[in-house]
This record gives sequence, C-alpha cells and structure tokens, in this order.
Amino acid sequence: MFPTRSSFLTDIGHLLRWTLLTLPVAVVAGSASALFLWSLNKVTELQWQHPQMLWFLPLGGVAVGFLYHYMGKGSDKGNNLLIDEIHQPGGGVPARMAPLVLIGTLVTHLFGGSAGREGTAVQMGGSLAAMLARWFGMAQENRRLMLMCGIAAGFGAVFGTPLTGAIFAMEVLVVGRMQYEALIPVLVASVLGDATCSAWGVLHTVYHLDVAHSAGTHAAFDAVLLSKTALAGIVFGMGGQLFSELTHRLQRLFSQLVPYAPLRPALGALVVIALVSVVGTRDYLGLGVIPPPGGQVSVVTSFQEGGAMPLSWLWKTLFTSVTLASGFKGGEVTPLFFIGSTLGHVLGSVMHEPVALFAALGFIALFAGAANTPLACTVMGIELFGAHYAIYFAVACFVSYFFSGHSGIYLSQRIGVAKRSTLPALRDITLREARNMPPRMTPDISKPDPEADDISSGG
Repeated sequence: MFPTRSSFLTDIGHLLRWTLLTLPVAVVAGSASALFLWSLNKVTELQWQHPQMLWFLPLGGVAVGFLYHYMGKGSDKGNNLLIDEIHQPGGGVPARMAPLVLIGTLVTHLFGGSAGREGTAVQMGGSLAAMLARWFGMAQENRRLMLMCGIAAGFGAVFGTPLTGAIFAMEVLVVGRMQYEALIPVLVASVLGDATCSAWGVLHTVYHLDVAHSAGTHAAFDAVLLSKTALAGIVFGMGGQLFSELTHRLQRLFSQLVPYAPLRPALGALVVIALVSVVGTRDYLGLGVIPPPGGQVSVVTSFQEGGAMPLSWLWKTLFTSVTLASGFKGGEVTPLFFIGSTLGHVLGSVMHEPVALFAALGFIALFAGAANTPLACTVMGIELFGAHYAIYFAVACFVSYFFSGHSGIYLSQRIGVAKRSTLPALRDITLREARNMPPRMTPDISKPDPEADDISSGG
C-alpha cells in the first residue's frame, strides 16, 4: 500500500525535526572528541618524552579519585550510567560527567596508565546530549533518543567510523536486540559527529590490511579459511570474556583491599609499575595503537610479521584490567583492539594464515564478544579494512559474540535474547543481575560478584 500524502509529509517532518535536534548534539560531541583526541596525543607525547612520569601514576590516580568522589555525582558509573538512563530514566546524566572524564582520562594517559578512549568520547557525547535535552525541555522519551545520539556521535567521531557509531548506539543497550526506533537520529548524529571531528583537522589511524587476494568485491569462498576463522572466533570470544571477568573480579578485590574508593587507584598504579618491571617493556602502557619509542608491540605492528609476541595479548589484558578496575578513567575498547589484534597475530601464525588478516579479525571480534555488539563490529571491520573480507569479519564477530557467554564490559546491558535457548530465565534482566543468579540457572555465567558493578571505567 502506497503512503498517503499526509503520512509522507509526516515522515519528512520527522526526519527534518530530528536532523535539527541532533545537529547541535553532533557538533558539540564531535568538537569535544576532537579536543579530546588532540589533548590525548599531547599527553601521550609528554609521557613518552618523560618516562619517569610513570612513578607519579599513584598520585595522579588518587587526585582523580578524590575529584570523582567529591564532585562526581554518579559520574563514576561511566557508560553504565548512560545505559541505565536510557533504559529507565532516573537522576539523569550530569553535565559535569564530560569535563570529569576528560580530565580523568588525560591524567591516566599522562602518567602511563593502560586505558582507551571510547569511554571518554561516549560519556562526553552522552553528557552533552543530556544537557542539551534539558535546555530544549524535551520529553522523557525524546531524552532517551538524545542520549543515544550522544553515544553514536561520540563513538563515530573518536574512531572515524560513523556507520559503526550509529549501529553501536542501537545495539549496545540490549543483548540480542536492536533499538530501531532511534535509527534515523543516531545515524544523523554519528555521521555529523564524525564530520565535525574531521573538520577540526583531527586524523585517525589508518590500518593497512595488506593481504593478497583475488579480484572482486568480496573474497572467494574458502571452506578451510572460513573454518579457521570460526575457530579463531571461539578464541576471541573467550578472550573477551576473560577480559570482562578479570576486570570485574579485580574491581571487587580492590574494593575489599582498599574500602576508601579515592585511594584504590594508588594500589592499581603500584601494580602497573610492578608489571612494567616484570615484563621489561613499556609497550603495554597507554593506548597501544602505535609503539612507544623503543617499543616493539602495538595494534599497528600486529598487522606485520613478527609484530607481536606470543603473550602480548595476555600482558595487555593484565595491564588494562588492573588500571581500570582500580578506578582510573579511560575506556576499554582500544585496549581490546590491542588484545584482539595481537591474539589474532598469534593465531594467524599458528594456523599458517596471513597474520594481517587474523589481526584484523581479532581487532573487531574480541571487542564484539566483550561488548556484545557483533553487528556493529562487523561494520567496523568494513569501515576500517574494506569490504573484501566482510564475510569473514561477520563469522568471527558472530561466533565471538556467542562464545563470550552472558558476560561483558557493560553490566547495565539488558538481555533481550539469551545466547542459549536453554537459559530462558536470563531474558529481560541486566548482565549485572545475571551474574548474581544461582549458578544452576546460568551455567555459563561466573559465580556471583555483587561488587563488580561498573567497571566501565569511566568508559
């Protein structure tokens, strides 16, 4: 049935209205991401130029801890606060979250903490979107959409992946379901947010998937390669679950050892300093996208032969889990890229396949398992590496998602569709609640861990 003239005009009005509403969100979030990325490069350079600053990591962590303790007003819940507010609006997202997470993340990287950047950009985008929604006097339902727009704009801008940002904002809220009511707003916000960030002259890392392949728009079907991709997907899913569970458990341990939250980062910083002494390299500090001066391992080098050590992925897991679990701010995603790409490098070598291809698979698939966002990560692979291996990207991400279990870095995610049909009791509850259910009801969930609520770092 063809749409009537009135319904057509209504749809056009809806599109124009949300374009106008999301425009300021995209511009503000994109500009904030540009400022953040520029500042992050500066503090990283300072850290590299003055490596002795690592000794001041405990003091930096405590300073940020006190800042959040006395001024945070719930901001310490990070991405989980945004997800909770979208599901069930409560106290709102404070505007102070944006400057607090910006300062906290820059301090983390200035003194050598191992963290990412996605959480910072997403929280700044969400916080600024919530502030604009209050200024506009928007209804509660529309505020939900504005928060999702902020998430999309922040994610799309910080990684230069606008399609991924839009899908991520719809997929990250509920495991197994997409929030399609936000389709147009989040797409507009993510595209314009990325364009705004680029307009400020901020450049994103270019990853080269230099793998010889046959001509055509997509790779030819290769049953052996596809089987190896699926097997690697299982490993990536388990790697994502390991990162999530280790960070949750370490958070609980830190809270038991140091009951006063502002002082926990000091203990975490001492552990990070000790780890540097144990491994004898600074490769696992900071973002890890490119190696520090004199370093050997990073996300970029993992796409090259010999660009990763057999245990690089495990060391980065430990460094980042300790950093975030103890209370430092930043994000999980870029470290997950590091963990996944270096693990993929190892698997590619073991399976006698191109390490660059398997590094790319690990880059996106381990994140897919840890964040429960397989579709967004598949699209990210296409945006970053091209569409030739899209089928393999999808297989790795979907398999990783399934084998990561009902775990994840965002415990406020709700389970819309259980990953196993034998676990119907898990539907319509959060991952946090799933962790506290009796083991007999959730055989693939770790033991209850009530303290591990909000490792989302600040991200």
